[in-house]
Amino acid sequence: MSRKPKDSTTDPGHDRGAGTEQDTGATSVWTVSQSQTEGSGRARRRPGRAVVILWVLAVAVVVIDQLTKAWATRALADGERVAVLGDWLGLVLVRNPGAAFSLASGQTWILTAVAVVVSVVVVRISRRLASTWWSVALGLVLGGAVGNLIDRILRAPGVFRGHVIDFIDYAGFFVGNVADIAIVGAAGLIVVLSLLGIEIDGTRVGEDPQEGEAAAAASLGRRARRSARRGTAAPAPDSDGPTPEDPQVGQSGSQDGGRTPAHGLRVVAPAADGQDDQGSPAQDRAAEEDTDQGSTR
Repeated sequence: MSRKPKDSTTDPGHDRGAGTEQDTGATSVWTVSQSQTEGSGRARRRPGRAVVILWVLAVAVVVIDQLTKAWATRALADGERVAVLGDWLGLVLVRNPGAAFSLASGQTWILTAVAVVVSVVVVRISRRLASTWWSVALGLVLGGAVGNLIDRILRAPGVFRGHVIDFIDYAGFFVGNVADIAIVGAAGLIVVLSLLGIEIDGTRVGEDPQEGEAAAAASLGRRARRSARRGTAAPAPDSDGPTPEDPQVGQSGSQDGGRTPAHGLRVVAPAADGQDDQGSPAQDRAAEEDTDQGSTR
C-alpha cells in the first residue's frame, strides 16, 4: 500500500478568510468614501462654515471700528490735522452727521434706517450663504453698517441722530473711518463676484447646484477607488511577527500544534514519512491482522 506524505500547506479556510478580509477592507474604504461624498453634498447645501466667516468678520470690523473711534476722540482735537503721509494721508477728528463725502448731512435718521435695513437683509441672506468670498463681502458690509449704526444710536446729539466719528483724512477729499473702509472694500468685492457670475450659494450663474454636487461626488469616488486599489494590491505585513518566507514559521507551527502566528497565516505541521491520515504503520498492521483472523473464523 503506497503512502503519500502529507504536504505542508496553509489552511485554505484561512486563505478564504484573508481574501474576504481584504475584500471587506476595500468595501469599507468605498463605504467611507461614499459617506464622505454624501457628506460633501450636504456640506455644499449647508452654509455653516460661510456663516461663521461672515459673523467672525463682522464682529472683528465692529470691534476695530469702535476701538479706533474711541482712540481718536481722546487723542485728536477737533479739526486739527496730523500728517501721516504728507498731504496724502492724515488724521483729523470730524463728527459727521451725514454719509460719506458729507452727503445727506441733514438726514441722519434716514441713514440710520438704511443701516438697519442693510443689516437685516444681510442676516436674512446669510441663511442660504455657501460661498466663502460672499461671506467675506457680506461680513464687511454688516460690520461696517453696524459700526456706524452704533455711533448714530449712542453718540450726541441723540438717539438715531448721533454723529459718526470720522478721523482718516484722504488727501482732503473726504474723511472716513474703519467702518467706511470695510463698506468700500465689500462693495468692490461684490462687483468682482457679480462680474464672475458667482452666486451666494457658491454656484455660478446658469449652473445647476445638483451638477456641482454630482461633480464633487464623482471626484471623491475616483479618489476612493484609487485608495481601495492601493490598499488591496500590496498589503504591508505586520512588523510584530515573521513573514511567510521566514523559515521559523514551520517550526513555530509544528511546536504549537498549528497555532496561528502573529502575521495571520495558519501553518499546518507536515506529517512524518510513512504516516497517512489514518494513523501509524503499527496501527495499520494490527488492523490488517484483525481482519485476517475474522475472515479465517
